[in-house]
Amino acid sequence: MPFAYYQRLSPRDRAIYRKSDGVTSLTLPRAGELHALVEALRGALGSEDRREVEASASALALGLAGQLELSPVRVEVLAVRPSANWGELHGLYTREARRTPRIQLWMRTAHHKRLVAFRTFLRTLLHEVGHHVDYERLALADSFHTEGFFRRESSLFHQLVPEAEDGTAGAGGSPAGPQ
Repeated sequence: MPFAYYQRLSPRDRAIYRKSDGVTSLTLPRAGELHALVEALRGALGSEDRREVEASASALALGLAGQLELSPVRVEVLAVRPSANWGELHGLYTREARRTPRIQLWMRTAHHKRLVAFRTFLRTLLHEVGHHVDYERLALADSFHTEGFFRRESSLFHQLVPEAEDGTAGAGGSPAGPQ
């Protein structure tokens, strides 16, 4: 069942939405090779050193891009999340002609400036990689937040964290849902 905003989309965008929604998982051919990078990211986030977090997140994003046969993506980690009346921005994926796509992540909450939990940070990174997948691997003209999109994000998470901290195991589980 499409999310409510589907009704406001043009016929072209509805077709893109349906294509995105139809792809519910991504398989990492050698997920185990990325587990050390996930643990390095966990340690870097715990250190609260922005440069170390950025280096670890970049290494993981490059590893994911390699296994998913995507072009590289540049990761930038910033300190405190931007916020406004709509809430806090967790991550941002941008593409510009003739430039390497960029993922921006924030490691501290806007209101209390607390360190973001590891699981949330990793899921945000995977969410932004998901936008890269939509454009590069699925060749979509736009990247919509569909149920399929969130299931793909979740499938990556459960391959990278096989005994997920939410009590589920393996590549199953429910989608993360809109954020």
